[in-house]
Amino acid sequence: MRFVPAAVAISLLAMPASPVVLAGEPVDSAQIVIERQIDAFLHDDATAAYSFASPTIREKFPDETLFFDMVKRGYGPVYRPGNFAFGRSKVSDGTVLQEVLITGSDGKDWTVIYQVIRQPDGSYKINGVYMQPSGPGSDI
Repeated sequence: MRFVPAAVAISLLAMPASPVVLAGEPVDSAQIVIERQIDAFLHDDATAAYSFASPTIREKFPDETLFFDMVKRGYGPVYRPGNFAFGRSKVSDGTVLQEVLITGSDGKDWTVIYQVIRQPDGSYKINGVYMQPSGPGSDI
C-alpha cells in the first residue's frame, strides 16, 4: 500500500493533467486517473476534475459546475483529503475497482471504492465512488 500525503500528491501531480490516460496496466491507469482527479479537486480545478468523469457521470451531471458542487457537498473527504493511500484493487472486463484509504481534512478515516472503466478510446474514466467511514484499526 502506498501512502501519499496531500502535500506530496500536489507536487507529484503538478505535471500536466491530461484527461486521457491510455490503457496500460489497468490498475496503474486507474490510480493515475484517481490521483489526477484528487489533485484537480485540491486545486479547485472543476474542468480538470470533470475531465476524469465517465460518460455515465456526465449524463447525470451535464456540466462541470454541477459535478463539482455535488462532489463538494457529498464527497468532502474526496474533495479535500488530508492524506490518501491506495489499497486493494480488482480488475474485471475493463473495470477496475480501486480501494482508496482517505483521511479527511477533519481527521476522520474513510474507505472509498472507485469504479474506473476503460473507455472505447482506451482511456480510463471514473464511473462511480462509494464512501464509508473506516472502522477503528489497531493502535500504532
